[in-house]
Amino acid sequence: MSDWNEGYVTDIGYTFGYYAELNPLRARLALLNAGWAAPDLLTQGPACELGMGQGISVNVHAAASGAPWCATDFNPSQTAFAQELAGASGVGALGTRLYDEAFADFCQRSDLPDFSFIGIHGIWSWISDANRAVLIDFVRRKLRVGGVLYISYNTQPGWAAMVPMRELLVEHAHVMGIPGKGIANRIDASLAFADQLMACNPHYAQANAQIAARLKRLKEMGRNYLAHEYFNRDWQPISFANMARWLAPAKLSYGCSAHYQDHLPALNFSPAQSALLQEQSDPLFRETVRDFLVNQQFRRDYWIKGPRRLATVAQTQALHAQRVMLVVPAADVVMKIKAPVGEAGLTPSVYGPILAALADQQPHSIGDLWDLLQAAPHKVSINFPQLIEAMLLLTGKGDLVAVQDAAAVHMARPQCQQLNRHILGLARSGADVNYLASPVSGGGVLLGRMHQLFLLAIQEGKTPAAAPDLGVLAEFAWDALLAQGQRMLRDGKPMESPQDNMAELRTQAADFITKRLPTLRHLQLLD
Repeated sequence: MSDWNEGYVTDIGYTFGYYAELNPLRARLALLNAGWAAPDLLTQGPACELGMGQGISVNVHAAASGAPWCATDFNPSQTAFAQELAGASGVGALGTRLYDEAFADFCQRSDLPDFSFIGIHGIWSWISDANRAVLIDFVRRKLRVGGVLYISYNTQPGWAAMVPMRELLVEHAHVMGIPGKGIANRIDASLAFADQLMACNPHYAQANAQIAARLKRLKEMGRNYLAHEYFNRDWQPISFANMARWLAPAKLSYGCSAHYQDHLPALNFSPAQSALLQEQSDPLFRETVRDFLVNQQFRRDYWIKGPRRLATVAQTQALHAQRVMLVVPAADVVMKIKAPVGEAGLTPSVYGPILAALADQQPHSIGDLWDLLQAAPHKVSINFPQLIEAMLLLTGKGDLVAVQDAAAVHMARPQCQQLNRHILGLARSGADVNYLASPVSGGGVLLGRMHQLFLLAIQEGKTPAAAPDLGVLAEFAWDALLAQGQRMLRDGKPMESPQDNMAELRTQAADFITKRLPTLRHLQLLD
């Protein structure tokens, strides 16, 4: 039998995750803030995702952007699900194509277009050097001049202490695991052995005090996630400097971090650390130093093929034109954030006026928002850099999203509606997919199973969309649970009585009506 999986875990499916960094629309604000000319990626040609997993991200972005996407994942079961979603949304008619081919086969296809955006999320850390070379050659040939590569990967030094423990876990699963029991059982056995080892107080654990906490977190994670994130044959954290060397033949230059919080020095560094960073004249070496300062474990970066530095005036004009929208009620925005320097509070004198101006949850250009703040009855003492910092922080927290123009929203709406109807239908029987597609943001919207069922009830006309009846919503969701022999949970245990289940569902339905439904309307997730 041929080793088609090349050492990659295939006997258990990957998670049904969505990754916002793969949304090309999201890249624009980050690149502009870093001073780079940001192309309109969604109107300049196709996009590509290499290693799409279950295909949630690529299907959401294909539907919500209206642009054609190409993607591959060599696991046929995962590709079959991704193609099911694509068939439901109709994105194939827009030119989207999803394959179950290994990188070596997909990257040599002669029928692929050149791309304005290529995304490689996570898989760089879990493939062989031979496959990495295939990907770099593909990016070199197929990424257009001015195009953007998004790539994420496990990095040093955040993984330095954990590398030996990860190798021990994998070796135990390979050598001591029982054949035929499946990877999930072998993972459990490996973690149990790690507990035995730690109970002996090995010198390794004494020298690496954080290992006990890391193992505790591993035991709390889903086995599907652990199988793919930790237990592949190929697994290697890489330094930023070595990542830059890999990408050099593809003529790529570092643009900026795709993790918005990284753009805010005050959240990441002490004054002494910031001073040390500023002393480093080489931008690539500066990133390497940065990873040591924050003990970076996972990097998410945008790289550009042919970057163009914007003059200050041009950068300001482009930032003024950027459109954004608040996607949580202003009163629900948490006024603090966890950061490498510790928990930081959002300054009320800065964020209060900004949130008040965005409270209508309608699209606003940053320029219009700036003018509004300057024209307030009592002029707000906020300068433009503070406003941009607030945009980055709120976007990084998930409170704010970039939005498309009206024409793009109109074009994307039919595919989003069809995809969302299909995903809502899946919620009748399970909770695998927790994201819907918004034509406004061009990306995914987190929505758990119960809220999906409430939305499905509205979509099916069980209760008026303008004034939903929470009792009808709760009854609809309860019927779906009963059909599957399922119950609501309290403290991790199923609620047995129908009355308790209905009471909990009514509470959740009330929260959905008052807090979530208005935002879903603004994001145009209702037909």
